[in-house]
Amino acid sequence: MTDRLHQQFPALRSRVGVSRWDITPSLEVAARNWGAAKHLFATSVHRPLTGTSLALSSIEEESPALLLISLDLGWWLRHADAEALRERILSELELPEANVIIHLTHTHAGPVLDSEAPPESNPQAGRDYLKQLADSCVQGGRAAIANQETATTLFRSGRCGLATERDLIDPDKPDRYITGFNPGAPADDTLLTALSLNEEGKALATLINYACHPTTLGWDNTVISPDFPGAMRVLVENEMAQSPCLFLQGASGELAPAEQYSGDPGLADGHGRELGHAALSTLGPMLTGHTHLRYDGVVESGAPLANWQACSQPANATLRAVVIPIELLLKPDLPTIAEIEQALVKEEDGFQKARLMRARRVRQSVGDGPHFRAKLWLWRLGDAAFCAMPFEAYSIFQTELRATFPGIPLFVLNIANGHIGYIPPAPLYDHDLYTVWQSPLARGAHEQIYAAAVNGIRELFDLKS
Repeated sequence: MTDRLHQQFPALRSRVGVSRWDITPSLEVAARNWGAAKHLFATSVHRPLTGTSLALSSIEEESPALLLISLDLGWWLRHADAEALRERILSELELPEANVIIHLTHTHAGPVLDSEAPPESNPQAGRDYLKQLADSCVQGGRAAIANQETATTLFRSGRCGLATERDLIDPDKPDRYITGFNPGAPADDTLLTALSLNEEGKALATLINYACHPTTLGWDNTVISPDFPGAMRVLVENEMAQSPCLFLQGASGELAPAEQYSGDPGLADGHGRELGHAALSTLGPMLTGHTHLRYDGVVESGAPLANWQACSQPANATLRAVVIPIELLLKPDLPTIAEIEQALVKEEDGFQKARLMRARRVRQSVGDGPHFRAKLWLWRLGDAAFCAMPFEAYSIFQTELRATFPGIPLFVLNIANGHIGYIPPAPLYDHDLYTVWQSPLARGAHEQIYAAAVNGIRELFDLKS
């Protein structure tokens, strides 16, 4: 009986390597990410933007490493630019397609990522930045792979109240939604963390997976900033012996801070500290490195006390990676590139022109055909899993996925290996909603991608349907 009384914490036993580098652009690179913004270029830097890579490989067999790269950047305006970066990393580091995830934290105060930006945006500076970014990602990935050592990674879930729901019915036009704090709706507050400890108990890296749009800084902001992940990372790293912290943006399609769209970087720092303290409260108990609690009998006192002892036993060492192709239907009324070009010639309004330019880039990314061939990346990391996609999923994607697999810590990553657009759940297509009309995908894309994720995770963990 006592042998069965134990609690096992989710963990991974593997080789782990990490590296960190600076990706802050020069002020000559365009940084206009809001249609309402009046400026094209930033005037200063609030906090540096960083790239961080985490390499994981098996201690039981010779196999290519899994490489996760997290970048303090917003989103890819052209899917081809994301593909070019990923293809270069795959080629130069000789890694399989399934083994590389390049994730953007989604700051809205970073450089514009566009190899074909208009002349007024200083396109050569933007192209030079993309080349420098690729060079540094290859070097950073190579360094993480070279620096691997045996480690145990522990996983733990916590809570943070920073995120709020942001689909609000317009008080003046009840037939449409606007994008901002909705005080009447609940928000997913799940905070998922991981801590890698080497054989001596030293922290090598932390992972923070949280779903909340980094839109603290809005159209009046003129500084380069990682938004709230920046201050969060500084706080966590200061408490974790300066081991690099990777922020992983979760399924935050409808989630953002209540107070946002500000021009004050101090507000972003405040949000970051809120998330950082929540992360530290979740990470703290893992610093012991214990993977199990074992029942150790009764101690007779004023009451008969069940005595449990923390201990360490070998952790799960399974590493698997798959990439799943998914053919998604595009909206039947989606304008062609030529039609968008014609509308752009006629349009003079600033924010409407910005919307058309975004629509053109999206159409260029998915092509003029009726379908888009997407991909979903799934990793198994011992007892935990990663689900990464080039979309912006709503939080229901991660809440339902985690409910389907309650014993598996599931890290869900938006804007990974590209960026196509939002994937709102099917019922939202009945409403006048930004995330619906911005997406090039037809109703049902969310459900199709979710089903692929469920089936893929079952296969990774050898679970019966």
